[in-house]
Amino acid sequence: MAENYYQHHVFMCENKRSDGASCCEDNNASAIRAYAKQQLKDKGLWGKGKIRFNSAGCLARCAQGPVMVIYPEETWYSYIDEQDIDEIISEHLLGGKVVERLLILDN
Repeated sequence: MAENYYQHHVFMCENKRSDGASCCEDNNASAIRAYAKQQLKDKGLWGKGKIRFNSAGCLARCAQGPVMVIYPEETWYSYIDEQDIDEIISEHLLGGKVVERLLILDN
């Protein structure tokens, strides 16, 4: 079996709805993803064999947004701010522990 290209691949919804309905981008999703990406780069954790944060279109979890999903575990999180991202990076991505308080349970 082939090794994963990334240890963790994180997709963060940055969708902006044109109809005015609630969406992840209303909660600064793009800015928070840029923050997350920079944190990984600063720590030398960005790239092949490591961790990647990508923007995603609608992940269809708008009511729980902003949202992200981490692969290969298929773990879904809702987050609010940079402190939540720091916790996801340190606890889940580096420590291997699910951040229960941010977990979206109805997969």
